[in-house]
Amino acid sequence: MSQPQAQMLLNFIDNSPSPWHVAISIAKELEIQDFQCLDERDAWKLEAGGRYYVVRDGSSIIGFVVGNGDPIQQGFRMIGAHTDSPGLRVKPYAPYTKGPMVRLGVEVYGGPILATFTDRDLSLAGRVVVKTGKAPTDIETKLIHFEKPLVRIPNLPIHINRDVNERGLKLERQEQLPMMLSVLQEGLPAQRQFRALIADKIGVEANTILSWELQVFDTQPGGFFGPDEQFIANGQLDNLASCHAGLYALLDEVALHPKSTNLIAFFDHEEVGSQSSKGAGGSFLADVLERINLAMNLEREDQKRAYANSFLLSADMAHAYHPNYKKFYDEEHKVIINGGPVIKINANQRYTSDSVSEAIFIQLCEQAQVPYQKYVHRTNLPCGSTIGPQIAAQLGVRSVDVGNPMWSMHSARESAGSQDHDYMIRVMTGFFSA
Repeated sequence: MSQPQAQMLLNFIDNSPSPWHVAISIAKELEIQDFQCLDERDAWKLEAGGRYYVVRDGSSIIGFVVGNGDPIQQGFRMIGAHTDSPGLRVKPYAPYTKGPMVRLGVEVYGGPILATFTDRDLSLAGRVVVKTGKAPTDIETKLIHFEKPLVRIPNLPIHINRDVNERGLKLERQEQLPMMLSVLQEGLPAQRQFRALIADKIGVEANTILSWELQVFDTQPGGFFGPDEQFIANGQLDNLASCHAGLYALLDEVALHPKSTNLIAFFDHEEVGSQSSKGAGGSFLADVLERINLAMNLEREDQKRAYANSFLLSADMAHAYHPNYKKFYDEEHKVIINGGPVIKINANQRYTSDSVSEAIFIQLCEQAQVPYQKYVHRTNLPCGSTIGPQIAAQLGVRSVDVGNPMWSMHSARESAGSQDHDYMIRVMTGFFSA
């Protein structure tokens, strides 16, 4: 079964091992289609039909095409998703020794399944800040990506941890998560050894390195599995699959010539609550929308009217039914891999879907000839949330929460359906093209 869209997604993830790399990957695709990069520090001059994007702090990105129609009546069509994934982040003074071994200390970012990071070929990616002069602002940010395996979290043998299969693998975060880096080199302290490794990779002197934000990722490339390649596996499917689908919907030829203003907004920090300057709970999207409105000469009342005519697809992955764990699913609302996009519904507004936005998305699916499913979390289990409620509350726009079904969410290696990604792109393209 040929699934070119799914293969494109796997390639996108493999080339985007950190939120900063995600933003760069998206920016490159936008620039191929003549999108112009905007700087928030500059005055903006926007034109109807113009294509633009803006990045905040390297890892949150908004791209948009200014509509050719009446900006009040047509409003904004928006797809929101997030660029970050749960996992492990390297501490500032990460390298230290235990006997002859150099280990790297890490913090837990978000809610990963920690046990899945053990015994895997791990490496590091992110950004490093170096000084270029004597003034405090004389700094430069460099992306870093160690493509080959660099670190590992080895398990204990079962001969020592004999009840691991009965009790499960439980990792004490401070003592058992530090990753094995190397054997200590004589005469070279661990901190200097690690800094030298970074400096060599990005081509700078070690003494110019000021700080870093480094994410741990699994180096195994994404791939297909199943007799007919019905499934895909990779890290960061949550939520780079939604980012990739939204991006390619925006780049569709019809979507590039819209009546409404079409916009994608992909935020960092969703996995830790979105409360940051570049998270969905911050001002990034509201700031960009306000500047678009001002460029279109809309008065404040007209801006509010435009929002009333706007719609948001909040796209984040959904929990697919796992037949080995039936008791964790609502039998009437289980969703199936390759069964089509999922409408996520929660009475307590953990998701933004209501009967009206749900109906609109159903019609988008029907127009695209794509199947759809509805998911409700089991009533006796706490429900997660998305960026949707925060954006909808800030802007007062109607929103629906959707996503493709997947297994092993927040694992170091997740899995989903190869057909579902094509389904989601088709529905999102129809949303931008209608």
